[in-house]
Amino acid sequence: MLSFANKPSLIAYITCGDPDLATSRDVATACIDAGACVIELGVPFSDPVADGPVIQRATDRALRQGTSLKHVFELARDLRKQSDVGLIIFSYLNPVLRFGYQKFADACHENGLDGALITDLPVEEAQGYLQQMQKRRLSTIFLAAPTSTDQRLKRIAQASTGFVYAVARTGVTGARQQMSEEAKTLVSRIRRIAKLPVAVGFGISTGEQVAAVSSYADAAVVGSAIVQTIEQNPGKEASSVAKFIEQLSAVSRQYSAI
Repeated sequence: MLSFANKPSLIAYITCGDPDLATSRDVATACIDAGACVIELGVPFSDPVADGPVIQRATDRALRQGTSLKHVFELARDLRKQSDVGLIIFSYLNPVLRFGYQKFADACHENGLDGALITDLPVEEAQGYLQQMQKRRLSTIFLAAPTSTDQRLKRIAQASTGFVYAVARTGVTGARQQMSEEAKTLVSRIRRIAKLPVAVGFGISTGEQVAAVSSYADAAVVGSAIVQTIEQNPGKEASSVAKFIEQLSAVSRQYSAI
């Protein structure tokens, strides 16, 4: 099961297969070496409605490479041989449904994953998924939005293990210049309901934003900024991402020492 040994922590998202699986493996390893405590392995999907243009482009590149959920499991297995860092699948529901809940949970367990986050699976409709994941002691992470009612936050907290993913703002993924106060308010609301760690994501791209989130949450999730770094540095993706993550990790470690 997932745990955060050091708080606040840094969680890194990558779109698997962008620009190819070998590079994804190198980038994930670079993130681990640079201080990320959890790697979110994004499964490319043809209709990424929750994602902004950066991850949409990455998804398109990955799909053109033929990347599938099966390939993501193979990547996870390779990473698990190298490290005991947290590994979770980050996917839309359709690829998981096509795979089947039981087969999906088995594959997560067999390939060293700690759990999964399915972005468009409502907690109200997750019973079958939860049953299969719980049988294998896999973490189930759900998104909590600023617009979520207290009643819905309670259901999310009850269904979540590992951590609760607090969406920093409404809308799609993508780097932003400023953090919304909605995130801090949402984390406070979640803490009144749940004892689980809370990670904040959607829009975090700078050291200043990591510092802000680290002051009130257990972890900051960085996604689009990593994907954009990959896109802008062809041929040196891993080293460029490593430098970026090292800068963010240094900020996070400052708060760990407080």
